Amino acid sequence: MKAEENGQLVYAELKDNIHKDKREEWLSQRLADIVKYAYENVAPVKDKLDKAGVSPCEIRRIKDLSKIPLTTKDELVGLQRARPPFGGLLTVPVNTLRRVYISPGPIYDVGFGKSDRPSALARHIMAAGFAKPGDIVIVTASYHMVPAGLAITDALDELGITVVPTGVGQTELQIQIMHELKVTGYCGFPSFLMNMIKRAEEMGYDFRRDFSLRWAISGGERHIQALREPFARDYSIEVSQNYGTADAGILAYECTEKNGMHYNDDDAIIEVVNPDTKQQCSPLEEGEVVVTLLNKIYPLIRFGTGDLSLYKDEPCPCGRTSPRLIAITGMIGDHVRAKGMFIHARELDEAMAGFSEISKYQMVLSLHGHKDIIDLKLETKQGIKQELLSDAVRRKCKEVFRLSVDKIDFVPEGTLPDSSKKFVDNRWK
Repeated sequence: MKAEENGQLVYAELKDNIHKDKREEWLSQRLADIVKYAYENVAPVKDKLDKAGVSPCEIRRIKDLSKIPLTTKDELVGLQRARPPFGGLLTVPVNTLRRVYISPGPIYDVGFGKSDRPSALARHIMAAGFAKPGDIVIVTASYHMVPAGLAITDALDELGITVVPTGVGQTELQIQIMHELKVTGYCGFPSFLMNMIKRAEEMGYDFRRDFSLRWAISGGERHIQALREPFARDYSIEVSQNYGTADAGILAYECTEKNGMHYNDDDAIIEVVNPDTKQQCSPLEEGEVVVTLLNKIYPLIRFGTGDLSLYKDEPCPCGRTSPRLIAITGMIGDHVRAKGMFIHARELDEAMAGFSEISKYQMVLSLHGHKDIIDLKLETKQGIKQELLSDAVRRKCKEVFRLSVDKIDFVPEGTLPDSSKKFVDNRWK
């Protein structure tokens, strides 16, 4: 089995359960090749393996990856700051890339060139059984700096689907567009789709009768599971989800069975790793999602996403043999994901650094219906002009981590203990 074969052909060969051993052999060969290549061509990878006393020839199977220390998001930011823009991990000139994206951190993300294989997003749309001839798809993901909007558009272009690239916001205009163009598919956050449906109903529409939407591809929000049932029951909209990060792309996606997200074996090696021991977890054991990109342009080796998940590896009724992530269950590290975007502790520190009136601060995340709510608790002295300070803090937060703060609570000095966490996530209690 050749790694350079067309992605669909490889996937077809791996589809039957009797080929599970061949899948392991195929992945192991590609893993050994990429680790050897990265060691010889990427200085940070060589440094990491040398410091750990690991020779690339020791990495022959996926289980051998446990010998290599993880690279965290904070380490990735540090590498990029020390050797901008890509921290020495990029093996080609920047001007040969198709695109360069910028994620919160800031982190530079690689926009790879055209491939002769379907992209992971295109494979997801096909695996979900969506994208019929004549579909018109609205894309409400962001087109600003981050990969989401353009990556989705590229995938839909591959499949010959008409794209309406609306991006974020302007709810009533998007409702008008969906109605007048008879949009049949949606790509974006599920919470925004539900916002549009509820607003359309307030405007007097019967969404099921007056709109043509029948499917949605979504990711980036953990409460998609809570929304899947009302979408199907009340509006006849079938939803399929994927999981990915801006650093590594789409890592897993659902098939028609919707019983977990299949690993994207074409592009990456996926591990679920115990946060304490750094060893690979067994099925149904919670751990951090760790990825090794199988791409010689940007060979990111054993990158810790910060997301917690668990997997199962019994055969899927669809026939695919890859393991499946069951759900994203939480996060580790000094960052959170809200409204589909990461917020790092250092970004919160940066946003608050210019305000001498603020002595302590804490971000509290909660759910209101299907929406993420960001609340800032600010410890200040008495007598400050709260309205003016609130407006300035909102503007600074929007500038630094590109998300709107929903609520600001001013609390007296001494309210927040010295040991208080910078992030409190109440969404999943």
